[in-house]
Amino acid sequence: MVQLERISPDAGSSLRVLYHNVMADVFKWNYHYHPEVELVFVFDGIGRRHVGNHVSYYESGDLVLIGSNLPHAGFGYGALAMHEEVVVQFSDEIIHRSPEFLAILELLEKSKTGLCFGKETRELLREKFVKIRQIHGIERFLVLIEILKSLSETNDYFCLNERVFEKGTFTKDQQRARRIFDFIKENYARDITTNEVAEISNLTVPAFCNYFKKNFGVTFTDFLNQFRINQACLLLTENQNISEVGFQCGFNSLSYFSRTFKQVKNLSPKEFQLRVFEGK
Repeated sequence: MVQLERISPDAGSSLRVLYHNVMADVFKWNYHYHPEVELVFVFDGIGRRHVGNHVSYYESGDLVLIGSNLPHAGFGYGALAMHEEVVVQFSDEIIHRSPEFLAILELLEKSKTGLCFGKETRELLREKFVKIRQIHGIERFLVLIEILKSLSETNDYFCLNERVFEKGTFTKDQQRARRIFDFIKENYARDITTNEVAEISNLTVPAFCNYFKKNFGVTFTDFLNQFRINQACLLLTENQNISEVGFQCGFNSLSYFSRTFKQVKNLSPKEFQLRVFEGK
């Protein structure tokens, strides 16, 4: 069920700024919405994000703008590692209806589909997200305006959903998606058949395949492999044996694990592990 979350601004402020640096799985994963706009900048972490009908994986540096009343869950569902992020929540009513703010107002309207920004924009704004949690009052508000101004001036983004979600109208598709995701999280380490997932979705196999591809942009098999590879990344950051990680994450052979890993991450498991530990 999609829940309405009630948000109160920080004391003496028109916005709310949250900082998390904890194990990802301590977050609340209920699928929810709120009238406030939400900016999320992930400094460190990998996991799954669910915004509207869109489900995908993020890595460190992710920047997403979630518009008013767009249903979403907390980032990192199913992740087992530390997650560091800044979340900024604010009412779009704080942006004045004046010509100077027209571009920002247009940005906030687009954000009702969910916007994910590219690497260049993320790097440009990273320090502003560090700063916004350290300051207060008018200075904090002005930094938010600077961030929104920069976002309104770039084409370095893509929409997470094709359509805007109307307030309070959420279909059974979200409940079906949640059942599927929970099933994957609980069973990804073993063989999963399309028949099984179609059954819990109350769909025939052809109908399930069409539903999944239409709503999530990838086949179920591709999505399952992406989930498994992201779980493998978490284990590889703990310096676990590569072949053991592959089997723990549901791959029946090391060669298939390595091939799939490279398709998803553009590098081999060994290269990924070396990069992680060279960076520490």
